[in-house]
Amino acid sequence: LSHLALVLIGEGEACYRGTKMSGAQAMSKAGISAVTLEAKEGLALNNGTQVMAAIAALSLISAENLCKQADVLAAMSIDALLGTPNAMNPLVHALRPHPGQLISAKNINSLLKNSPLRDSHKNCANVQDAYSLRCTPQAHGAARDALAYARKVLEIEINSATDNPLIFPEEKQVISGGNFHGEPLAIAMDTMAIAISELANISERRMEQMLNPALSRGLPAFLAHRPGLDSGYMIIQLTAASLISENKVLTHPASVDSIPTSANQEDHVSMGSVSAIKLLQVVENVSTVLAIEWMIAAQAIDIREIKSSAALELAKARLREFSPRLAKDRVMYPELHKSVAAIKECAVLKAVEQSGIKIY
Repeated sequence: LSHLALVLIGEGEACYRGTKMSGAQAMSKAGISAVTLEAKEGLALNNGTQVMAAIAALSLISAENLCKQADVLAAMSIDALLGTPNAMNPLVHALRPHPGQLISAKNINSLLKNSPLRDSHKNCANVQDAYSLRCTPQAHGAARDALAYARKVLEIEINSATDNPLIFPEEKQVISGGNFHGEPLAIAMDTMAIAISELANISERRMEQMLNPALSRGLPAFLAHRPGLDSGYMIIQLTAASLISENKVLTHPASVDSIPTSANQEDHVSMGSVSAIKLLQVVENVSTVLAIEWMIAAQAIDIREIKSSAALELAKARLREFSPRLAKDRVMYPELHKSVAAIKECAVLKAVEQSGIKIY
């Protein structure tokens, strides 16, 4: 906040069109006059939760979009693995009606509806799938509910006065309070990080189900065209595992810590800025893990040689615009980068909604 304020008054440093220069030069080149501060404005610019609130708001939007796309990718994986529809039955979820769980179950059911691949094994003897398939609504739903809590916190926060002291002209009072304390945001951001990290955790387990021939119900090892000669998607799963391991460190709550400063006047702080920075990285990591599941699920469906639902075929077709079916080993990081970028742009969501299905 202080560095932003310095530039506003023509001091400090800033970047203009990629070049770092003095704040005065940057303001001049941008055609903006330096601000002359009046009473209390300097303190207000330095003191508050604006930075962490801004990061939290951007992260929340990304996280909500990741939840929606995670449902789509889970549906692709379930179909690729010949998953039983029983666990998605609305009767099951009505008996434990957590809002997020109900939404995720509804999304997955609508995505799998009229899938020829699903219909191809209706009479199989399979009774139940691994947890990473049949418990998807419960896991994804819990993440959704955590984000709903964070949204409520943020909607209050960004419409609040968080500087100090606060001036009440009508009451003729100047009150030193504590609205600058970031605890509400810190706890909300730590909760968001934990919640969306679970999207990645369960996603990677679905990958394992598709890549492991002992679990995949007939798919070749690592979805390779020539198992034993080609590595298939073996190595890209390692990328997912690495990012998930990193998330296990990043999701340790910063808000459980504090350190006193200012001669013990500021003896308890939220550490919310640390929560914010960690959350940004968790969002990035989860985006990458989901992009990997997209690539693996598409390969698995193609190998089945039976079409999935119209909606999921659209999601697969969107991926195939830059990531063709794997016929032999190739360098995969360029298409992974494109897949991650597409996830960030909600490409999976936009693709399936072209079929007329609305993902909530």
